[in-house]
Amino acid sequence: MNKHINAYPPKMVLYGGTGQAKVVRPIIEHYGSKVVAVFDDTPSLTSPFPDVPIYEGWQELLSWLETQDRTTLGFCVTIGNPHGRARLRIHDQLAALGLQPATVVHPTAWIADNAEIGIGCQIMAGAIVCAEARLGRACIVNTGASVDHEDILEDGAEVAPGATLCGIVHMGIASWVCAGATVLPRIKIGADAIVGAGAVATRDVPAATTVVGVPARPISK
Repeated sequence: MNKHINAYPPKMVLYGGTGQAKVVRPIIEHYGSKVVAVFDDTPSLTSPFPDVPIYEGWQELLSWLETQDRTTLGFCVTIGNPHGRARLRIHDQLAALGLQPATVVHPTAWIADNAEIGIGCQIMAGAIVCAEARLGRACIVNTGASVDHEDILEDGAEVAPGATLCGIVHMGIASWVCAGATVLPRIKIGADAIVGAGAVATRDVPAATTVVGVPARPISK
């Protein structure tokens, strides 16, 4: 069911050249692939790796690809939230160019046999994904985060380091549960919503709303 996990072509590119790239590269190379280029839309950004070149923007990516064998190339979009929508867009654009999307799982993460992990997800060190959880494409479950039984993460959702989703939680597209936050059972987090760091979500969070505090209350929409 999850045979795409840690199945890499020989060479990988990362789109996103800051902290997420630094976390993802060691996982990719642990499984025998090699990161050969980094791309980012930020002008004059320094490469996160002294031994890997960085290129600015989509046009430089297209130019670089003209010199490459695309059948040997995979990609990972190393852009965290609140940019889930951008991560999804770039994921789809790179796949349309013929590059293979990688599903990156740290060797210390634990995933239940009957959990479903979407293409392009990133599951980091010490993360847990429990029974019958379902993750859409390009989701991130960050370091030490917990996704419990029957949770649903729609495309582009992110669970930040140390955050906890109790059972039967539903996260909408590109929603974000920030570091150390807790979402109680059966809560629904709307698309593009944010549960702030350390918050405890005790009731549903509407789409495009930020909630903070214990219990969590809206501060913006």
